[in-house]
Amino acid sequence: MNSPVRPQIQLPLRFNEIALVVAILVVVTITATVDSNHSYLYEPGTSFRDIARNVALLGIFALGAAVVIIAGGIDLSAGSVIAFSGTICATTMMLLAPDEIGKMQPVGLGVAACGVGAAITSGFLVGTLHAWLITSVRLPPFVATLATLVGLRSFARALCGYITAKTLGGSGNTEINVYGGCFKFVREHVSIYCAVFVLLAAFTWLLLSRTVLGRHIFALGGNEQAARLSGIHTDSVKWFAYCFSAMTASIAGVFYVADQSVASPVTQGIGYELNAIAAAVVGGCSLQGGVGTLPGIILGVIFLRVVIDSVAKLIKSGSDIYEGMIVGVVVVLAVTFSQLQQLRTSGRELFPGVMGTIAIPLLSGGIGLITAMTIANVPYLKGSDVWIGAAIGLLMLAAMSLVKYVEYQRSRKHVG
Repeated sequence: MNSPVRPQIQLPLRFNEIALVVAILVVVTITATVDSNHSYLYEPGTSFRDIARNVALLGIFALGAAVVIIAGGIDLSAGSVIAFSGTICATTMMLLAPDEIGKMQPVGLGVAACGVGAAITSGFLVGTLHAWLITSVRLPPFVATLATLVGLRSFARALCGYITAKTLGGSGNTEINVYGGCFKFVREHVSIYCAVFVLLAAFTWLLLSRTVLGRHIFALGGNEQAARLSGIHTDSVKWFAYCFSAMTASIAGVFYVADQSVASPVTQGIGYELNAIAAAVVGGCSLQGGVGTLPGIILGVIFLRVVIDSVAKLIKSGSDIYEGMIVGVVVVLAVTFSQLQQLRTSGRELFPGVMGTIAIPLLSGGIGLITAMTIANVPYLKGSDVWIGAAIGLLMLAAMSLVKYVEYQRSRKHVG
């Protein structure tokens, strides 16, 4: 009988973590140099607080996404759970203190605690729903969580309108403003965000590295059939993983309500699930499951947020237009870089055959064009965008062609 064995990949993961530290330092150095305002140099305290807040917010629900990925699943619903749980928090407080919410006044600590509790409970229920759809109905995780990605946000918007109409009258609102009290205190103290993130990270580390459940999570992601034959209750492990993911997203949803002073199911958390998955994958988690470390996940979160912050600082106007594009390219490059060791050991080619030959000019041209469009919005480099973009594209073309040539020579040697 086969038994689930945790993959022995510690060396590549450590290499990936070192590479992430270097990449973070490189991005910070470039940003500090090229940024026309030199925010990192002249306002280090403000810059650090902004990055710390965003790292903590992303990190809270990225931990949950990473646990699901290590268990061999995927959770696409984090952004919608953030919006849904934030709405649950705000509507609960509105039902308990309609006058205060309607007049935009602070609510009491007890009312706020009930709102937070309801939000976290909603996360647990959503996670249970995911686990039931996946283990009992036998839906693929992609389909189950895609359904809630689409449905929860719509449900939250309808719920927000229904509760505000019943409580305040009128046709209902799609937003609920939350002012003052403990939410203002949380918003003004970044250390609270960071403390919750650190506590959740410590819990995740203990879970994955020091508990039987953690070993079962790795075993499930490594080989589900072998894990089941070994006596592991795989359905229960999946239930925990998806509940943990949804509950971390609900905690993040409460913090986003506090940070933005509003529960807005229409706009809150849009696309955040992809950032969480990207941070986990860049940090060394394999989408095939069974692979991942907490230091890698945290470094992946920091790297992603530093890149996003750098885009905002370098591109003063319309940075959101380029943010997704740049993050997408960075994620692909980072994951490809982390897979090079596995490519070398497995003997597979990075650019095989005609498909690889076509991919080389496509990738190099795309990277060059993206570079040129991005640089065109950087004050110091305006006018040089075409030349720099062309140079980067040619450099990538030469590098990838060299890799293709080496792979071709190696394959000829094996055939000979």
